[in-house]
Amino acid sequence: MIELDYHSKKPIYEQIMEQLKLLVIKGQLAPGDAIPSVRKMAQMLDVTPSTVAKAYQELERQKVIETIRAKGTFIADTPGLELNEEELGRIRKRIQSELIELKRIGYSEADVVKLVKEIYHSI
Repeated sequence: MIELDYHSKKPIYEQIMEQLKLLVIKGQLAPGDAIPSVRKMAQMLDVTPSTVAKAYQELERQKVIETIRAKGTFIADTPGLELNEEELGRIRKRIQSELIELKRIGYSEADVVKLVKEIYHSI
């Protein structure tokens, strides 16, 4: 379900979040589908429960998942439809950082657009 890169600079909780979102985008997880509890996911990934809890808390805040007491954690009915200005600002900064690097190594605007389209369509 989820594979972690322990050598990545990206924090483990962010990798968990990203991969769960990708599973939703690809239709492998649908609204209402149950996902493992924090404890179970931590065991499956061999990470601390606090790492998984942090990922789940952020996913819940973003309305990707929802936790129902005594029932479990599920993919939300309307996963992440709202994007507030703060989140958009963080995304813009990450994209800008990567664009600076691409521009530094000589990518043209057309190269960047082509790359983004390839990545977008591969998701």
